Amino acid sequence: MSARILIIEDNPANMELMSYLLEAFGHTVLPLYNGEEGVEAARAQLPDLILCDIHLPKMDGYGVLQQLKSEAALRNIPVIAVTALAMVGDRQKLLAAGFDGYLGKPIEPELFVGQCEQYLDRALHSSVALAAADPASESDAAPGGAPKNGTPDKIRSKTPSTILVVDDLAANREFIRCALEPSGYQVVLANSAREGLARAKEQDVDLILCDLHMPDEDGIVLINAVKADSRLRAVPFAFISAAQGEKTIQRCLQNGAVHFIQHPIEPHMLIREIEDCLRIALVSGSRP
Repeated sequence: MSARILIIEDNPANMELMSYLLEAFGHTVLPLYNGEEGVEAARAQLPDLILCDIHLPKMDGYGVLQQLKSEAALRNIPVIAVTALAMVGDRQKLLAAGFDGYLGKPIEPELFVGQCEQYLDRALHSSVALAAADPASESDAAPGGAPKNGTPDKIRSKTPSTILVVDDLAANREFIRCALEPSGYQVVLANSAREGLARAKEQDVDLILCDLHMPDEDGIVLINAVKADSRLRAVPFAFISAAQGEKTIQRCLQNGAVHFIQHPIEPHMLIREIEDCLRIALVSGSRP
């Protein structure tokens, strides 16, 4: 199961990042950009959780809270203040007003979904969070100690793999980082093909994970530059993109990519795809 989460936030960038992270973990997001419409949406949709900014057009967060808590059908829905208020006593003021919790801005992407799920019934937690909490899911060993999914020992060694993520959208970069770092990967971020090439030259990376469509220079330009560099050509290169079509995928593979990952993708599936990329590179001998 997953939760329906109403977000009342007037800043488009904040809305995009919060929505992206929650949806990536399987939750359904109801985005509203002012207080009055947020209250109406809560009445119509009866969400499982409400995230509410304080400084909103038409009706501020305190007004939204007052409306929600005054109606019997809504008063038991957790309402979390998500705000950049930073004065001493602000947190206490929000809780005293009746908010069920408080999250400061800027949000911490790697913690955000878990922080939200604290206010949800366990049955509504994402499958990723449930798997992480299930001791039986922590071991990938089959009887006899062999990895049950066939992942080479080198990939599962204590030495973390370093993944260079190249994408022009901050939300995409943060999603990938938040998905990989809890599993022990080191993540290096770049927002363009040019910056990605510079990062790859600066430090050793085990995999380059790149968006296909970026302004100025796209992912094909970057992979060609990587394969043309004698020091980098052995680094496995994978694309992650919402682009579809067999011709697009074949074009990427023909330029030397080891894999094409379809976006959007849930975090646990992304981790599996990354392991596949590292396994392919190891088996093919492109990495020592």
